[in-house]
Amino acid sequence: MAHIIVVGNEKGGSGKSTTCMHVATALARLGHRVGALDLDLRQKSFGRYIENRRAWLALSGLDLPTPDYRDLPDIDPGVLPEGENPYDARLSAAVEALEPVSDFVVIDCPGSHTRLSQVAHSLADTLVTPLNDSFVDFDLLAHIDAESGRVTGPSIYSEMVWSARQLRAQAGLKPIDWIVLRNRLGAQQMHNKRKVGAALEDLSRRIGFRVAPGFAERVIFRELFPRGLTLLDLKDTGVDHLNMSHVAARQEVRDLISALRLPGVTPSF
Repeated sequence: MAHIIVVGNEKGGSGKSTTCMHVATALARLGHRVGALDLDLRQKSFGRYIENRRAWLALSGLDLPTPDYRDLPDIDPGVLPEGENPYDARLSAAVEALEPVSDFVVIDCPGSHTRLSQVAHSLADTLVTPLNDSFVDFDLLAHIDAESGRVTGPSIYSEMVWSARQLRAQAGLKPIDWIVLRNRLGAQQMHNKRKVGAALEDLSRRIGFRVAPGFAERVIFRELFPRGLTLLDLKDTGVDHLNMSHVAARQEVRDLISALRLPGVTPSF
């Protein structure tokens, strides 16, 4: 069975697609077979990222490890058993097609609550939730008292993850390993950064996730998208000398892959 990595939250602009692409490409570069699905059927940023990569590699004549991206198959609702949701059937069919040929399947969820996202969370062996490092995004996970800074209760998204965990337990599947990534961390130890960090650590003990550093805000991520490249590909494309920002960003990718603790994966890039 392929190990399923789901990247999701219910806010846009948190770096989900960038996280998906770098995790999927890193695993492919390490020699693993990687399938990829994008459940944002409207925008498809992750899917577009991989399509851009295929097109650029074809033009440049390079052959770099690339995730096996698939669109969700179309299914005639008329052939489904009564009561079965067409979106459930499409996602199940896509995963079933990728599992025999993949060690890992990376699934990007939309920045909103959808049926596809809900089902994908229940399939996750590893759940990665990128979060911009602010209390605006922290509200995705839990509500907090403005005066004391104490967590007052979980959010709707956290409750959805809890429901997914319950479904997996009822099916006899192993628990979801949930990792919250702190993206766009500031370089300085600002007061708000410390408060967000303390609140995340408190919440992690209460509802059961691990906290890991994600990606800093860097222009390079936006520049790589049109060619479908990642930071790990730069030397293969003729960039011999990486500047300090590139070196630091590559280290962030290494740290992320290490933090995920995926089975059989040892970062060596």
